[in-house]
Amino acid sequence: MEEKTINVPELFGSMVFNDAAMKAKLPKDVYKNLKHTIEEGQSLDPTVADVVANAMMDWALEKGVTHFTHWFQPMTGITAEKHDSFINPVGGGGVIMEFSGKELIKGEPDASSFPSGGLRATFEARGYTAWDPTSYAFIKDNTLCIPTVFCSYSGEILDKKTPLLRSVEVLNKEAVRFMNALGYHDVNQVSPTVGPEQEYFLVDRALSYQRKDLLFAGRTLFGAKPPKGQELEDHYFGAIKPRVAAFMAELNQELWKLGILAKTEHNEAAPAQHELAPIFGTVNLSTDHNQLTMEMMKTVARKHGLSCLLHEKPFAGVNGSGKHNNWSLSTNTGINMLKPGKAPADNLLFLLTLVAVVAAVDDYQDLLRISVANAGNDHRLGANEAPPAIISIFLGDELTDILEAYENGEVYTPVKATAMEMGVSVLPSFMKDTTDRNRTSPLAFTGNKFEFRMLGSSSSIAETNTVMNTIVADALGKMADRLEKAEDLEKEIKLLIQETVKEHKRIIFNGNNYSEEWVEEAAQRGLLNLRTTADAVPYLVENKNIALFTRHGIYSEEEVRSRCEIQLENYSKVLHIEALTMLDMAKREIIPAVNHYLKDLSQTAASVKAVLPTADCSMEESLIAEISQRAAALYQKTVALDKLMNESKKHEENVQDCAIYYKEQVFTAMEELRVVADELETLVGQEYWPFPTYSDLLFKI
Repeated sequence: MEEKTINVPELFGSMVFNDAAMKAKLPKDVYKNLKHTIEEGQSLDPTVADVVANAMMDWALEKGVTHFTHWFQPMTGITAEKHDSFINPVGGGGVIMEFSGKELIKGEPDASSFPSGGLRATFEARGYTAWDPTSYAFIKDNTLCIPTVFCSYSGEILDKKTPLLRSVEVLNKEAVRFMNALGYHDVNQVSPTVGPEQEYFLVDRALSYQRKDLLFAGRTLFGAKPPKGQELEDHYFGAIKPRVAAFMAELNQELWKLGILAKTEHNEAAPAQHELAPIFGTVNLSTDHNQLTMEMMKTVARKHGLSCLLHEKPFAGVNGSGKHNNWSLSTNTGINMLKPGKAPADNLLFLLTLVAVVAAVDDYQDLLRISVANAGNDHRLGANEAPPAIISIFLGDELTDILEAYENGEVYTPVKATAMEMGVSVLPSFMKDTTDRNRTSPLAFTGNKFEFRMLGSSSSIAETNTVMNTIVADALGKMADRLEKAEDLEKEIKLLIQETVKEHKRIIFNGNNYSEEWVEEAAQRGLLNLRTTADAVPYLVENKNIALFTRHGIYSEEEVRSRCEIQLENYSKVLHIEALTMLDMAKREIIPAVNHYLKDLSQTAASVKAVLPTADCSMEESLIAEISQRAAALYQKTVALDKLMNESKKHEENVQDCAIYYKEQVFTAMEELRVVADELETLVGQEYWPFPTYSDLLFKI
């Protein structure tokens, strides 16, 4: 059968009310007004809302759509939507299709059941969604989706998009001041750009449905290591299996329809693990697109009989999944402020922007750590597969040497570029980079951007980029204050670089972040090592952090405190669900399976003895003794965890105390229970074990 050719340029953005669609559907004056809103952040003229709404509806109706929704991003970490049809009644029992400007601009979902961190009482239900015109409307599941922000009746922020948009405005304001003070007077807009790489696992859906832990927790709470893992490094960048390739092909098409710049796909290090990377985009659109990417991965996987696992650590003993957040700054004139150029030592704009980021990260390392904190990510950070929980920056040898020269008032002597010769005449030679890459660094400078590698695969990138935008805006603003008053600009720039390096160089580390030596050295440098979510999140309400967010209008103090409560509460809830799932699996599946196997072993030995009284049944007897011993331990560990869960109610009054209880007591008991159960898995007959093993899940696609 001949395969149908895909016209990608025609397909791309076909389900998005993008610039081309707006230009085709809107009157010229309305289109121009809306473009100003999108590109320059100007307020939308309310009089054009009805025209835009009607054009959106006409476009959607042509594609067979009957419903619309305000698509928003509450503090749950996933998206939310409530669907309404376009129908409105008319006389005679008929209907017409209508969509007003009021319906476009504002929605009223129930806000009582979303996380608010104490900002709202449960009986206070009214909430508002408000259209974000800087993110294009799109069609998903035959519904017109309108990206919106979400707030309470009394105005408190209840979503992740609003603070992100605020941080973008603050960064633009301070970065434009910074650029103008440096003499770039034609710069009137600076935008943060992001390209989030997304890692994920694919497993057979039928097998995953047989495991309660994957259903309820998104990760395997039990599971012995298979004979083969990722030791041979044969999966990484290996040939993609046909079933996975078919999934990727359809995923690409669905993402391209939504205007998502899906670019790179490959097998990751662990068996059954893969990665998708997009092309850079503005941070708001990239955030929306990443949320859609995660959702679409799960949807498309179902069509192919697969389950897409986005948990940070779905399998013990093999690499977990992260999300690399590639962040940079671009001006309206086409300048990448983090591009070193051919002579970085002489590129004062680049160097000053670079050290501004260094200062920002050093001052607010706790906020960056908090922005990636969740129960799932605790399994990755510091586990020799992802960056440690200690924030540091990798700059590479060349940039570090340049900054040291500035610090010491010396002239930097560039390292001569060398050619890379492959030793085969037919192969081309090429210029070798002046520094290596460092895959162990949490925040690495990688050419013209910073790659933040600590995000977990399931996380929204909104919080990390809200923090990154805000702290860099703060640093650039302080520099702009000085630059605007400088009498000798070049001298002031070099002085700023020198002073910033001296004050903040402790955060720069180019070595192995996995080593124990670095942990000790980081402590000596005074860097924070916040190992778990329960350790990290309380730092959110430090005075300096509240002052930062309130000073720049990102959050009120109450909103900062609410987010602290939401994160800690979510951490405890996740561990609560996991512990209950473990108890259910242990009591109702593992213990009965072990007893069944013991019974059959005993009956086998007894039957042999009955026929041949002198027969040697030492193998059965030895196995029975070994399994019985572990079965007793399994029961004891199950009872211990059960008791801790019953006592957890005593700690629910205080979210911080509760999080610490789950970290120190419940999680420890869960790990102890798992060790015994995983040992039993290796001893009990395969046909007796009650759910698919790691060998089944990781190698049967």
